[in-house]
Amino acid sequence: MVEIKTDAALDAMREAGRVVARALAAVREAAGVGVSLKELDEAARTVLAEAGARSPFLGYRPSFAPTPFPAVICTSVNDAIVHGVPTDYRLRDGDLVSVDCGARLDGWTGDAAVSFTVGTPRPADLALIAATQQALDAGIAAARVGSRIGDVSHAIGSVARTAGCGMPADFGGHGIGRSMHEDPHVPNRGRPGRGLRLRHGLVIAIEPMLMAGGHDDYRTAPDGWTLCTVDGSRAAHIEHTVAVTEEGPRILTLP
Repeated sequence: MVEIKTDAALDAMREAGRVVARALAAVREAAGVGVSLKELDEAARTVLAEAGARSPFLGYRPSFAPTPFPAVICTSVNDAIVHGVPTDYRLRDGDLVSVDCGARLDGWTGDAAVSFTVGTPRPADLALIAATQQALDAGIAAARVGSRIGDVSHAIGSVARTAGCGMPADFGGHGIGRSMHEDPHVPNRGRPGRGLRLRHGLVIAIEPMLMAGGHDDYRTAPDGWTLCTVDGSRAAHIEHTVAVTEEGPRILTLP
C-alpha cells in the first residue's frame, strides 16, 4: 500500500532527515586511515542519541538476512556494494567507503547514503562516485508530480549505462515514511512512462548503486548481509529521501 503524506508529515520527515544528514557528516569527519568501521558506527550512534532518534537499521532483519543487523550504519568498502556490516576493519589509504544511515524521529523515518574515499583517492574511484551522484541527481530530477516510477528508474539507469557501470538488479530504492521500507519499489532501471504515477506527498528513497566493472551480478559475503561485486571491482552507493511535491522534488535528507 502506498501512503501519501500530508505537508505536516513531510515537515516531520525533514526533521528525521536532518538527523541522518548530521550522522553521515559525523561519520565522514571521523573516517580516516586507521579508523575502524565500528568507530564510524559509534560516531553515528552518538548523533542519533543526542537527537533522541532511533535507528531503523539496528535489529532489522529482512527475509534474506540470517541475523538481525547489528549496527546503525552500513559500511561498504571497496568491492562491497551495500549492506556492509561494521567490523574491526581499519580503513586504509585509498579505500572507497559507502555509508548508509537511517533515523526514526517522532514516528517518521529518513534514509540516506554517501560514498567517499579515504586518504589518497584513485581517479577511477572519484569518477565512479561522480557517476553515482549524477545518477542520483537524474533520478531526483525525474521525481515530479505526474511522472511515473519508470521515469525515475530510467533516468538512473541511463546515467549508469552511459558511464559503463553495472547495478545489482534485485536492489533499488523504496517508499519511506513511518517505516524504512514501504511501497513502492523504485528500481534503478526501467522504462519511462511505466509504473505508479507520482503524486504530491509521495516520499521515496532514491539510491543508485553503481559497480565499476560493468556487470550486474553480485555475490553475498559470508556474513549474509554484505553484497559484493563478483569481479572485485569497486562500487559506490549514494541515496536521498525525496518528497514529490507540486513545487518539485524536495530532498528531505540534505544537511
